[in-house]
Amino acid sequence: MTRPDRRQGDKPADTSGSAAGRDRQRRGDDKARDGRPRAQGAGGDTPTRRATGGPGNSARAEENSRGRSVTGGSSGRGRGNGSRDEQDSRGRGRPAGGGTSGRSGREDVSQSKGRSRAGGPGTDRADSAKRPGRGAAPIDAPRLVARDVLRAVRERDAYANLVLPGLLRERKITGRDAAFATELAYGSCRSLGLLDAVIAAGAGRAVEEIDGALLDVLRLGAYQMLRTRVGAHAAVDTSVELVRAESGAGKAGFVNAVLRRVAERTPEEWVQALAPRDPLGHVAFEYAHPTWIAQAFADALGARAGELKDLLAADDERPAVHLVARPGEISAEELALVTGGEEGRWSPYAVYLDGGDPGKLEPVREGLAAVQDEGSQLVALALTRAPLLGPDTGRWLDLCAGPGGKAALLGALADIDGFAVDAVEPAEHRAELVRKATAALPVTVHVTDGRASGLEPGYDRILVDAPCTGLGALRRRPEARWRRTPGDVRDLTVLQRELLTAAWDLLRPGGVVVYSTCSPHLPETVAVVADLVRRTDAEQLDTAALLPDVPETGDGPAAQLWPHRHGTDAMFLAALRKPGLAEG
Repeated sequence: MTRPDRRQGDKPADTSGSAAGRDRQRRGDDKARDGRPRAQGAGGDTPTRRATGGPGNSARAEENSRGRSVTGGSSGRGRGNGSRDEQDSRGRGRPAGGGTSGRSGREDVSQSKGRSRAGGPGTDRADSAKRPGRGAAPIDAPRLVARDVLRAVRERDAYANLVLPGLLRERKITGRDAAFATELAYGSCRSLGLLDAVIAAGAGRAVEEIDGALLDVLRLGAYQMLRTRVGAHAAVDTSVELVRAESGAGKAGFVNAVLRRVAERTPEEWVQALAPRDPLGHVAFEYAHPTWIAQAFADALGARAGELKDLLAADDERPAVHLVARPGEISAEELALVTGGEEGRWSPYAVYLDGGDPGKLEPVREGLAAVQDEGSQLVALALTRAPLLGPDTGRWLDLCAGPGGKAALLGALADIDGFAVDAVEPAEHRAELVRKATAALPVTVHVTDGRASGLEPGYDRILVDAPCTGLGALRRRPEARWRRTPGDVRDLTVLQRELLTAAWDLLRPGGVVVYSTCSPHLPETVAVVADLVRRTDAEQLDTAALLPDVPETGDGPAAQLWPHRHGTDAMFLAALRKPGLAEG
């Protein structure tokens, strides 16, 4: 695209009160909960027995009625021989009841509120799976990609958001098929705890006893029935064929039997049957969060803990893509026109996209824009807006710069005023990401530990966007909620306090440090700030005042953003000033 023929020396007008912003607040496409599937039982029948996650006979009962026995598998990591899963050598992968899968059920997902619009015929059908036998449903590319993502996450502890884009490009899957694959892969990863409980109930054994390769497909099939509008028949049929093509009829029969059990209950019925009875555990299970994370959110909400259900619901949805327009190069208004997006509500540089691959957008390719959550933009903006004591000499520091998003926004804002930014990142590969993100900007990257950087003190403004549990960005990291444990918090809080202390030592008298995390967890947020205030003469500024157009950021002096209130990641930020100079 052609760059605007100007340097944007002033910040674009805030659009938080615009009609577009208000309309986005009213939109229900990303937040609605009433679009949950109502999967019919096999043949439309109503189950009469109560499923549990214990050592029941759910799958066996189904097969015994047909004169067959289907029993368990090997380890959840897929290392066993799966001999028990192969007992049903005559499984045919067809759910009971009438109807056909049609086009693999993808057209149904397009009607689900808050879910990707997807559908159409799959592409690249050969992929890595064998072709199904005559009369079997085709193995469609989107489901195969989603299965392979789940396998990578399980076997290699891979990150779904890093694996999926490469597979889509490699297999040339685009458009609605790519959107469908994305919804299945990310959604299954987000919902893992709930799915595993339902699968265990349907199989009559713990998921750790099920062959890993089968478990991936069971999760994929269960997700379609419980959390999209894909019909039960299509979900079961396509899942069975995925297994049949790779592992044969015996294991396919086991998957068929388990998913038939899953299809017998609605999502609400499964929640009522399996969720803990205490209110917190129940809502955590319903919205697929570990209980300890739901408790951490409730603690951070404080007196407004009644919003927990809304928060968990928002955190359980696929987030919109946020772009940041590079200050001085393109305005948010121009970026929205070029990309077909809409201007953000809170950041003057934010643009919202409904979906698609932002890496293919011309402004992103040319460095005029980048992908960045609006909450992260507000963190960088708060640092630039904080009042100093004495003049701003133009020495800014990003002490935890990788992968470079906030450093790039700070660098662009600094460039307008002739200032400069130092960016610290201890890992070379992440430092290279910072260099790429800040190319052509007045940003110097230092590969060093922020706790002992060796930099000369005297900075006017310092950002400490500290490493954290990432509990506030779980929407964008689908599998993260099931990998984090309460034990991770202790070591991180030690690091966070050390980094904030190092920043304080590098700050000049009258300068400001902004401490931020993409986590609302109190030990990582207010406790870290309180520790510095207790040990130093730090003055806590009214951080909410630095975000004047953003409502409901808490009671202060720090600010807390929330997905259900602001549509951003749950970013925490606190501004602290070092005394020592007279005002003005």
